[in-house]
Order: sequence, then structure tokens, then C-alpha cells
Amino acid sequence: MSLKIGIVGLPNVGKSTLFNALTQKKVDISNYPFCTIEPNVGVVPVSDERLERLAAFSRSKKTVPAAVEFVDIAGLVKGAAEGEGLGNKFLTHIQETDAIAEVVRIFDDPDITHVAGAPDPLSDIDVLEYELILKDMETASKRLATIEKDIKAGKKGASEERVRLRDTEAHLVAGRLLSRAGIAPDTIPLLTAKPFIYVFNASEEQIAARWRPETAVLEKIGSAPWVAISAKIESELGQLPADERAEFLNALAIEKGGLDHLVGMGYRTLGLMTFFTTGEDETRAWTVPRGSSAPRAGRAIHSDFEGKFIRAEVIGWEQLLEAGSWAAAREKGLVRTEGKEYVVRDGDVVEFKI
Repeated sequence: MSLKIGIVGLPNVGKSTLFNALTQKKVDISNYPFCTIEPNVGVVPVSDERLERLAAFSRSKKTVPAAVEFVDIAGLVKGAAEGEGLGNKFLTHIQETDAIAEVVRIFDDPDITHVAGAPDPLSDIDVLEYELILKDMETASKRLATIEKDIKAGKKGASEERVRLRDTEAHLVAGRLLSRAGIAPDTIPLLTAKPFIYVFNASEEQIAARWRPETAVLEKIGSAPWVAISAKIESELGQLPADERAEFLNALAIEKGGLDHLVGMGYRTLGLMTFFTTGEDETRAWTVPRGSSAPRAGRAIHSDFEGKFIRAEVIGWEQLLEAGSWAAAREKGLVRTEGKEYVVRDGDVVEFKI
């Protein structure tokens, strides 16, 4: 599986600039609202030192990192659900994503238009989330109309689903994000049921000053993760060779780039982890939910690894590198034989037997 993140925001908050920087794709970032019409999709390899070291250890011919897919849609404005701007029809493009990155502009620049006149993080979040709620109400209403027909037709489970959806609709009418209410409908993809990550697009000066949201904003976003990123810095990083990026970050007193922060938050928010397979032909990173049993983890490679699972040989990536070779690791008893009940850990190197 790969992590899929939808990017939402008001027009001219830097969504497409950030998307360009993260994915190294060239999309239009002109200084006017609704520049992005069709959704932009970019797949980004996840930087992982463990993968590179394992590939070097195995002298692998091929290295395959885990990936994150970003989907950037047209900017939303107040009244989008009633057809203002380009409306909210583009929100359907992110209904199948795993999480939503809400980009909020906090930098001030008179040369870059803000649809509300000036950046106001609290107000901007209110506008965005109200439009997401309205889209979910529309989706739920359509499904409820279908359920009524299912009930008349005597379809099994339809009455129970209607009860759940009416409860969901009540939360939406009250203006609540479903994820905050702990509601996760399993029959329709509702946007506000997804985990949110708040991305505050900052200036270089704000990043240097270690900007933090004001109390009112923190109260608004609750326990949701947030990160301050400068799309401008990320753009400059993306233009540098890999060996110069560390120097650039050090000069700015930044430990790691915004993409690494965002991906890390995505993994933590969704409860994901990485295990590895390695050999002369290929070293690959695999993304699975935390707590996955060995057969469930094997499913990431092929369904046969789950259905026909016999056993798995497992070793921690650091232990394997310290041993110097697979043979040495086996001689030292570091390679364990595990059965169906084994819970794979982040950083495990696994060889499945079927």
C-alpha cells in the first residue's frame, strides 16, 4: 500500500507551489485564484536511510522506496458548495485519499493576492472546513436517498445503515468534523472522516523564528498534527543536488525538509510503518499498518504471501548490517523463524516462505 494525501486550501495559499516542491512536477502557479482546475497528482518516493544502507549491503541491482501520492485540487472559497468560484465538485477527486493536508497561508506578501484580503489562519480554517462539511452533507444526503430505496426493496442491513448515516448527518449539521467525533462511515467516502494534517505555509523568516500557531488556532485544530513549512524553501531544496541539501538545511538551522516532516506525520497519523525485503536483485520498502501480522504484511507483496503463508525469517535491519552478511547473522542466531502470529515491527527485514 502507499500513503495517499489530498491537498486542500484556499486559492493562492501556496498549494501548487508546495505540490511542485514536494513532487518536482511543474504545474501552473500563477498569481490568480483557481489556477489549478484539473487535479494534479504526484507520486513521491519516501526518503529512508535504512533502505539505502540495506541496498548497499546487498549490492542490489534495484532499489524501490515506499511512496506517497499527493493530489492537489482547485482552491476552495467561501460559498463553494453554492457554486462560488469553481464550486466544490473537485472535492470528489480526494474522496479516496487516506488523509487530508489542509494548507493554510500564514505569510504576508502584498504581491500575492489573498482571496480574503489578508491571511487569517483561524478564519481560513473555518471557511475550508465548512465547505468540506457541506460536501459531506451532500454526499450523505444522496446516499440516504438510495438507502430509502434499498429499505423498500428489503435489502439486508439497509435500515441499520440509515440509522448510522442519520447520526453522521446530525454531526455534520452541527458543524463537526467526523474525525473529531470518532465517526468513520464504512459505506461512503466522507472527507471530514479522514485524518487531517495542518500545513502552515510560512515565510523563511517565520521558519527561522520557529513559528507556532496562536492559542485560538491550536484550540481549533485540537489534537490534529500540524507543521510549518515554507513552500519557498522546499522549492529551493528541490533544485539542489542531494549532497547539497543537508548543507542548505544546516545553514537554515533546520533538521530536515518539510516533505520528510509531512510524510512522517502521515505515517504516524494513519498508524503505518515500513518493513524491508533485500537481496541482490532488489531492496524494497513496504508500507503496512502497525500491528500487522506476518501474513498481513506479506499481503503487501502478493496475496499468496498471506493466503499460503508458512513462516517468515525475520531480522532487524541494524542487526543485519552489524552482522555483515546473512550467513553471519544466521550463525549468530539473529535471524528468527516466525509464524502466523508474529507481529511485524518497523524496520524488520523479512523473507517470506510459502
